[in-house]
Amino acid sequence: MEKNQLPHIPVLLSEVVQWMNLNPQSVVVDATIGLGGHSAEILKNIPHGKLIGLDQDEEALDYTFKKFLGDTRVMLFKSNFSNLVTILNKISIQWVDAVLMDIGISSFQLDFENRGFSFNKSQPLDMRMDQSMERSAEEVVNEYSFEQLEEIFRNYGEEPHARAIAYRITQARKVKRITQTNELAQLIRDYYLKKFGNTKHRKDPATLIFQAIRIEVNQELKSLQKGLDASLQVLRSQGRLLVISFQSLEDRIVKQFFKTESKDCICPSHMPQCICHHRAYLEILTKKPVSPTYEEIKNNSRARSARLRVAQKL
Repeated sequence: MEKNQLPHIPVLLSEVVQWMNLNPQSVVVDATIGLGGHSAEILKNIPHGKLIGLDQDEEALDYTFKKFLGDTRVMLFKSNFSNLVTILNKISIQWVDAVLMDIGISSFQLDFENRGFSFNKSQPLDMRMDQSMERSAEEVVNEYSFEQLEEIFRNYGEEPHARAIAYRITQARKVKRITQTNELAQLIRDYYLKKFGNTKHRKDPATLIFQAIRIEVNQELKSLQKGLDASLQVLRSQGRLLVISFQSLEDRIVKQFFKTESKDCICPSHMPQCICHHRAYLEILTKKPVSPTYEEIKNNSRARSARLRVAQKL
């Protein structure tokens, strides 16, 4: 796919801008700026503000740099959002009015050739969001032990057949190193076909395994927790944190973080008195996550699993 033909439909766009509660001078962090779809709309609402964009994907950031070239309100950094505090310290910004985290894999990464995220194409097993990282999906698949593979398939993919698929992979790689996405995907599909017969009407059996490997390669859940902590640290009072997630593992972490940080005490219920000295830092604004409209899903099928949670700094 050519870079000048990159598809980019930001999910929950109007909802994000509405929940940000922006003013003309707002300072906003788009912690996963990608191709800049959300940021382009945010910038329309902050004519005298600033937008700090972070992304660990250099190819996406290169596209976005050209998109916003000449806009003095925009500052872009190649970085994971877990490094947010460090980035803001470098540019002498202590507080921001809003942070947006759009978690997970982007359409750009799925569709761009040779990134290894798609199991419907023959691509090198890569899956690195940051191409400078040493460990790729190929190393995970071919060098992790049987026990390690089973653990990540179970914990990060919630794959019910984690043990059997981990065993099948370890046997296959004894014969030949697994280097292509279609090789791995077919191996998983063959297992499901043998066990259950026709799988045409099911979700692709490779989905959860690819998700698990991608999360492991990029350490996504650990980075998410660090990013949430960093966002809370840099938000000014009444500032808002918006998080879009696409799968249950991510959403669970965000939901628990919001719940914990909205309480004055997080001691176990059996404790006779508080000893944690924790205090509430957030007010949850979305009691239930905001979902895409039917119209949005019709126009962009990849939006169907998106969930937006919003909280405000006290």
